Amino acid sequence: MSEASIVTPRGIEQQAAILLSQVRMLAPGAAASLLSDYSAPVAGAVLVALGTATAQDILAALPGGLRDSILLEAPAVISRQWTRNLAYPEDSIGRMMETPLAVFRPDTTVGAAIDALRTIVKTAFVTYGYVTDASGKLLGLITMRDLLFSEQHARLDALMLRDVFSLRPDLPLSDAMKLVLDRHYPVYPVCDANGVLLGLVRGQTLFQAQAFEITLQAGTMMGVEKEERLSTPWLQSLKFRHPWLQLNLLTAFIAGGVVGVFQGTVDKLVILALFLPVLAGQSGNTGCQALAVTLRGITLGELKPGQEKILVVKEASLGLMNGAMVGLVAALGMFFIATLQKSPHALMLAVVVWLAMIGSCVASGLSGALVPLTLKRFGLDPATASSIFLTTATDVVSMGLLLGLATLLVL
Repeated sequence: MSEASIVTPRGIEQQAAILLSQVRMLAPGAAASLLSDYSAPVAGAVLVALGTATAQDILAALPGGLRDSILLEAPAVISRQWTRNLAYPEDSIGRMMETPLAVFRPDTTVGAAIDALRTIVKTAFVTYGYVTDASGKLLGLITMRDLLFSEQHARLDALMLRDVFSLRPDLPLSDAMKLVLDRHYPVYPVCDANGVLLGLVRGQTLFQAQAFEITLQAGTMMGVEKEERLSTPWLQSLKFRHPWLQLNLLTAFIAGGVVGVFQGTVDKLVILALFLPVLAGQSGNTGCQALAVTLRGITLGELKPGQEKILVVKEASLGLMNGAMVGLVAALGMFFIATLQKSPHALMLAVVVWLAMIGSCVASGLSGALVPLTLKRFGLDPATASSIFLTTATDVVSMGLLLGLATLLVL
C-alpha cells in the first residue's frame, strides 16, 4: 500500500476523485493494478463511482485480499450485489446487474410506495418499481405514471404490469442484445430460472458494452488484445502484440514456401512476379469484405442457425462474379505488359491471370465466411486474429493458382 493512502473521509473522497479520471481510461487489468496501490476505502469509492459493469470487471481482476476488503468497506447493498455478480461469467448479463431498490410487496399501497420512493430517489436513479412476493419472485412492474395517477389507497397488485420481460443472469451479452434489439426499455429486470429478481441492467449499459465489443473487433482481427488501450504501457502492448506477429510471420513463411515450390516457373516467367502482389491484394480485399459482413451478422444476431450454408454460397458466388470482372482488367494489364516485352505467351498469360483472379477471389470469399464461422464453432471469439488466418489463406491460394496455372498452361 502506498504512503499516499489516506483514511480520513475527506482524504478518501479527494483521492477517489483524482483516481476516477485515470481509471476510466484504463482496461480492467491495468485499473486493478493501479488501485492495488491504494487502501480498500479509496479503491472501493472509485469502484462505486464507476458503475456496476465497469467496477465488476476491475473487482474481478483485483488481488483476493484487497477485493475482500473492498467488499467489506462498500455499502452493504452494493457489496451484496457485487458478490452476487462475481459468480457469473465475464461477458454475461450477471456481471452488469445493479441492485433493485424500488421493490415492493403486492399489498403495498400507492401512498406507501410513493413515501418509500421519496427516500430512495435521494441517492439512486429509479425508473420502475418492482413487485415481488415473499420469496423474491418478480410478479409485476410499476411505472411512475401509474403511481402518479392512481388513488393513494390502491394496492400495487391492482395496477402493476404483469408478464414482465426479463433477462437471465447467465445470458451472454451478444444473446441479450438479440432479445432487446426491438424493445428499447430503459431498464431490464434480471431474474433466475425460478423468476426471482436478482438485479437490474440498464439499456444504456447494454448498448455501451455492445458498442465497445464492436470497436474491439478491428483490433482482435489483427491480433490486438481487448485489454490494450491508448494508455497501455508500451511494454505491455509489446507483450500483447508480439505473439500474434510471430504467428503472422509463420503464416508468411507458408505463403513464401508456395512461391519457392514454383521457383523454376518464376525464373522462366519473371513477369509473373509483377502480378503476385496484385492477386494477393485483390483477393485479400475480397476476403476482408466477406469477413466484415460475416462478423457483423454474428454480432448483431442476423445470422440464424442453419443459415451458414447460405452465407458461404453467397460469398463464394460474389467472389466468382467480382473475380471475373476484376480479373478481366488484370488480364488486359498482363496482356499489355507481356506484349510490350515481346513475350510469345502474352495471350495465355492473360488467361492465366484471369483464371487465377477468379479462383483466388472465390477462395477468399469462402475464407472470409468460413474463418469466423469455424472459430465460433469451436467456442472461440470469431474475431480473434481472423484477419491473420484470412490473409494466409488468400496469399497461399492466389500465389499458388497464378504460378500453378502458369506452369500447366504456359510452360
